Amino acid sequence: MDLIEEKELVERARRDPEVFGKLYDQYYSQIFNYVLRRVANIEIAQDITSEVFLKALKNLGQFHWRNIPFSSWLYRIATNQVTDYFRRHKHEMFSLEEIPEPITPSNSSVESEVLEAEEELRRHEDFLLLHENIAKLSIKYQEAITLRFFENKQIKEIAEILGKREGTVKSLLHRGLEKLKKLME
Repeated sequence: MDLIEEKELVERARRDPEVFGKLYDQYYSQIFNYVLRRVANIEIAQDITSEVFLKALKNLGQFHWRNIPFSSWLYRIATNQVTDYFRRHKHEMFSLEEIPEPITPSNSSVESEVLEAEEELRRHEDFLLLHENIAKLSIKYQEAITLRFFENKQIKEIAEILGKREGTVKSLLHRGLEKLKKLME
């Protein structure tokens, strides 16, 4: 969906809340995956994602077009909801093992299936280690790194989502990656 189609859909949704369902269908999986990567718990991610879309629906009149995707606004709401969640539940730890990585061998020979399964397991372990170390960073670095590298957002869009200047986002990414690199050593 391009920005013009999206803008028309948002305008229609402001007048008719049932049209908001199309925006929900369009962006639910993106927002859910972002939240899941941040909280590493499926049920909590579902709850937070529901809150995101409820807030978006209630506050749709406050959304203003600035030639950025509607999804940027949703990511901003999601980021705030995740931050609020972590503030309320500081003492809780999450297991990243709750995010399953499917193992799907493509060859039929037993030997190649074993090799492929071992490779998948190694990648899964690397994935878990990376996420555990990202979770050790401060929230500001987690947000920037997750949006840039897991959500593939551009610097300009991250700046809009986080309400920061582009230079600040670049700095957060640089510093966050440096800290992450030290943690991974």
